[in-house]
Amino acid sequence: MESRTFLSTFRKEVAVPEVEGEAKPSLGNWMPLHEADCIIKERFENCMKGRTMYLVPYVMGPIGSHMSRPGVELTDSAYVALSMGIMTRMGERAVGAMKCSEGTSSRLVKGLHCSGRPKDGKLAVPFWPCDPERTVIVHKIEQDEIFSYGSGYGGNSLLAKKCHALRLGSYQAKCEGWLAEHMLIMGVEPECGCGRKHYLTAAFPSACGKTNLAMMKPAVAGYKVSTVGDDIAWIHFNRTTGKLHAINPEYGMFGVAPGTSWKTNPNAMATFMKNAMFTNVALTDDGGVWWEGMEEPCKGVKVTDWHGKPWDKLNAKTPAAHGNSRFTCPIYQCPSLDKDWENCDGVPVSGIIFGGRRPHGMPLVYEALSWNHGVLVGSFVKSEATAAAEHKGGTMMHDPFAMRPFYGYNAGHYLQHWLDIGCTPGLKQPKIFHVNWFLRNKEGGFAWPGYGENIRVLEWMLRRIEGDDTVAEETPIGYVPKEGAINMEGLDPKPDHDHLFKFDKEFWLKEVGVLVPGQETTDPTYYAMFQTVLSLLSRWKNPRNS
Repeated sequence: MESRTFLSTFRKEVAVPEVEGEAKPSLGNWMPLHEADCIIKERFENCMKGRTMYLVPYVMGPIGSHMSRPGVELTDSAYVALSMGIMTRMGERAVGAMKCSEGTSSRLVKGLHCSGRPKDGKLAVPFWPCDPERTVIVHKIEQDEIFSYGSGYGGNSLLAKKCHALRLGSYQAKCEGWLAEHMLIMGVEPECGCGRKHYLTAAFPSACGKTNLAMMKPAVAGYKVSTVGDDIAWIHFNRTTGKLHAINPEYGMFGVAPGTSWKTNPNAMATFMKNAMFTNVALTDDGGVWWEGMEEPCKGVKVTDWHGKPWDKLNAKTPAAHGNSRFTCPIYQCPSLDKDWENCDGVPVSGIIFGGRRPHGMPLVYEALSWNHGVLVGSFVKSEATAAAEHKGGTMMHDPFAMRPFYGYNAGHYLQHWLDIGCTPGLKQPKIFHVNWFLRNKEGGFAWPGYGENIRVLEWMLRRIEGDDTVAEETPIGYVPKEGAINMEGLDPKPDHDHLFKFDKEFWLKEVGVLVPGQETTDPTYYAMFQTVLSLLSRWKNPRNS
């Protein structure tokens, strides 16, 4: 609901970048406080009449951690109350933590949610109230308040998740000197125990493989992967270690169901085998759930689609499950859960990864030349739109830091905050990488097998983190693997190294908004925020030395 989501502040420039002329900011929507108050009053008056109201106290992050933050949500949705019990530390222990934090700097986030009630009182879909024509999600970031009306979808109704953990969280982080990011957190270490364990964070737009990577089951021997979180990271500077440390503020997983299977993500499948909820998936008459990408139902089993209608694969014209259907389950059931996933000090971050769905031009992996260059790399993340966004599938969306729908304040100030974090005295800066698991080959298929085979790319990253200069070569966009540096043993067919790591100058000139001779731009606002800086790339031979 990107177009229905607003930041409301005293001054507009706190929330969104100033733009020239009549152009509309594309990284966030702003609403004046007086207008927000009118909308809230008009929608919320009597909206819960006749319904049960649930008061949900919660804590984001491990109980007792200085990195955790409290919140409370008032809702008329039993689905929300149950989901918040899975996704957060909810209830008596949360109230106890709030009492212990009284008088500290912890800011209580207050959320109000209503599924909605159409003006005529009639529901288009039985048992699941909503008001799609008047749906709105308003964040008063300076008052730590969230108002969500008209939608029962998890991302719009579980206010602890994107609304608190990212939008209000990122604004609190800017004010207090830390980072709230749309990132997974994972640990990677040698199976033999003879090497150091490293923790990585990764920011990908929705449906680009964050959950699969966070819970990866390596396809080759040599390394094991552990899961700290699959979606959100709160990152603080630790003076003792000199590193950035990250916690997962969530207590559960809210993942995209289609495409998840025992083949693509066995750890996720094992995680939601019990104590889980599913929304908008198909049902089988033997009591199970089903979606596209799962193993086929047993012979004779009947399937009911997410509309509640009989579904037959041979004759169906529409998918059985909604493209953005979800599972919600406790993360502590995950077989690959890291032993330090609830460490109150978080885990030390050795590397940060950005990525998106890019069929052409973007190499499989490259490493930024410096922290500032890494901020630049994060700023021009792009990805094909999926069912999780309000855009046509296949549309290439600019999604800086994978935060496009989740910025809690001015995106320009956000970039400056990242640059400032990199200048923290005593900071041991983590390496920054960009990956593209979705590069296509000449035949139109995927050039890289992905899933558990991605451990081969992570292995290269770890060698770079540990200072191995023999496995990389410098290009105008950063460091890429030398031929033979990525383990290709056992892959059939063997991927084409030159195709995976080709540097296409014309692609990159277009990527950064510089006109290629003989071409005209089709978008007059193409990367307007970054064009002045990025255009320098067209003249650089070596960005690091310029």
